Amino acid sequence: MKVRTRALLTSVAGACLLTLGGLGWLARDLLATASTEGSSPSLLDLLEEVRQSPAGLGAPRPAPKPPAPLNWSSPLPQACAAVDPELRRRLWQEREVLAQQVRRIPTDPSNFGERYRRDALGNRVDPTPRVIVLHETVYGLDSAINTFITPHANDEDQVSYHMLIGQEGQIVQVVDPVKRAFGAGFSAFNGVWVITNPKVGGSINNFALHLSLETPLDGENQGAGHSGYSRAQYDATALVLADWMRRFQIPATHITTHRHVDLGGERSDPRSFNWKELEQRLVALGVEC
Repeated sequence: MKVRTRALLTSVAGACLLTLGGLGWLARDLLATASTEGSSPSLLDLLEEVRQSPAGLGAPRPAPKPPAPLNWSSPLPQACAAVDPELRRRLWQEREVLAQQVRRIPTDPSNFGERYRRDALGNRVDPTPRVIVLHETVYGLDSAINTFITPHANDEDQVSYHMLIGQEGQIVQVVDPVKRAFGAGFSAFNGVWVITNPKVGGSINNFALHLSLETPLDGENQGAGHSGYSRAQYDATALVLADWMRRFQIPATHITTHRHVDLGGERSDPRSFNWKELEQRLVALGVEC
């Protein structure tokens, strides 16, 4: 009897160790893949896809196309412009310390989400960022930050960008680029959107990166324009964009505006944006031409 009992306890202990070992392997795999970028889904991605899959929809249904899509004609020229050596030197120096210059804020979880691998109709979608949208805050930097750290229970009140650029060149990360920021609601880019919330319709947020510039004081209104953005803002904007373009392989022709992607016709930002200033900096940083 004692022998059988001892054998039984030994078997149970062995099974527990195998189970714990399996859980340990799973935990290590999840931790290892959680921060890995790439086109192939990790184990964590697959588990998240199961969680996000629409319940009770059965087979995937075709997603509707955006209404009357307008193709984006980039203001950034295809020909290479001459580079100012002083501009290049300054930007490359700033690039070396970019990571230390970024301020991260505790954005409330209600104002951002995960990037989906399936839309609301059950279709597989690619969540890889492939378009960059430029915005402006309309009000001051502190006002924008306060909005993002405040919880919003209603969908229509939830808003965020991935980065904010202050008038003095401050760089504020609102949402990690691997997450989905709520920068554009009813929107499309070159005839593409993803339907993640049927109540809203299609949106580019699942595959977009959003950057917003702090508006100058004379632009805190609904006017057609304002005095424009500072040199420091164009420097910081170019540094962030160059980093994203390299990291996610996004071409300069996929840098667009909130005004262009908005399907509701309500947005006009970023007003008074000088594309020539951005072009000079992207060329100096070696990501255009």
